[in-house]
Amino acid sequence: ISRPLCSKLSFWFRYEVVLHLPLGALVYEMFLGVGIPSNLYSLYHAALQLKQKNELGVYLMNLTVSDLLYLASLPLWLQYFFQDDDWSHREWLCQLCGFLLYENIYISIGFLCCISLDRYLAVVHPLRFTSLRSMSAAWLVSAIIWLKEIAVGVVFFRHKELSKNRKNQSVCFEHYPMQPWEYPINYYRFTIGFMFPLAILSISYLCVLRAVGRSAGTQPDQKTRIRQLVSSTILIFLVCFSPYHVFLLVRTLLERDCNFIAGIFNYYHMSLLLTTLNCVADPALYCFVSESARRGLYRAIFRPVARILCFCFRRGNASPANPATDSREVATDENGQPSVMLLTHTTVFTSSSSSSSSSTSSISSSSSSNGIGLKPFSSLSAVISLSLGTVTSTM
Repeated sequence: ISRPLCSKLSFWFRYEVVLHLPLGALVYEMFLGVGIPSNLYSLYHAALQLKQKNELGVYLMNLTVSDLLYLASLPLWLQYFFQDDDWSHREWLCQLCGFLLYENIYISIGFLCCISLDRYLAVVHPLRFTSLRSMSAAWLVSAIIWLKEIAVGVVFFRHKELSKNRKNQSVCFEHYPMQPWEYPINYYRFTIGFMFPLAILSISYLCVLRAVGRSAGTQPDQKTRIRQLVSSTILIFLVCFSPYHVFLLVRTLLERDCNFIAGIFNYYHMSLLLTTLNCVADPALYCFVSESARRGLYRAIFRPVARILCFCFRRGNASPANPATDSREVATDENGQPSVMLLTHTTVFTSSSSSSSSSTSSISSSSSSNGIGLKPFSSLSAVISLSLGTVTSTM
């Protein structure tokens, strides 16, 4: 007999949910906006790795495909999130989105283990087990991982996943408190899906670091790249998947009533949010496989995103009532006339009095000595230093 879902009608519980709603929505939107272009770009570089007959490209490509499938379902989860956990679509869509969510977690874990083991065999046993590092072996292992996780998911999702809570909301893929059939599933996820891969990653990581440290024939830059690849692999695993599985185990062991759920609800959902971070973090693995991928990923994804974030941050901090008082844009003299105007790429000098002329000449000389002059600014530090010098001279 299924137990009723816990109500969210208490003031404290509703306050906690509303408090985290803007933050959670912002994080999911950022993951969606950054994850799709970065994974599409990663898919392109995975294809290049496949052309070079690099078995590592097989695992990276499958990892990217898994991330893209989950990101495709993220808009529906965002809508569910904004509607205060009220699913407005058909039940099969709820089952599909939940399936993609958990498949992404455990397929990603599987391919992170494959990447770690592949680097272990390449570094520790370079002349042995060459058949295990062939393209055919990589495709076979990838097919086994997909088929295994799909089969497990089908077995797990035989139960009804769309139910009504006491507010008559359609709750998708969540049961508070847990249903009896969920306990063995959660134990399986924690032991086979998390602890066993963690042991594989940890042993591979230590063995690779020791072998790289002892190797005399490996170039220093190659050693650095190998260390970065294995370190980032285990770091992604720990940051993205450890919190969720810890809270999953805590819920399985201790959750018996709605009071316990009220205390752990937000922490559990934040840990579930962290699992989505792997869709953004996985493309970073390409940076340690190919130098061109590193430069291209930075130019195409991370640099534009950083510029957008900086622009939004500056727009948010600017004063709307008097925007001309920002020293990064316009500095004025005692008569209110602009003495230095900093636009996007150019500088315009005007003077209205002897004091402003002297300040302008001092600024021009300091700018020329610094190699700036009237040329476009090459860095934000030059803009800030010139602006600060202008304000000081006018004072």
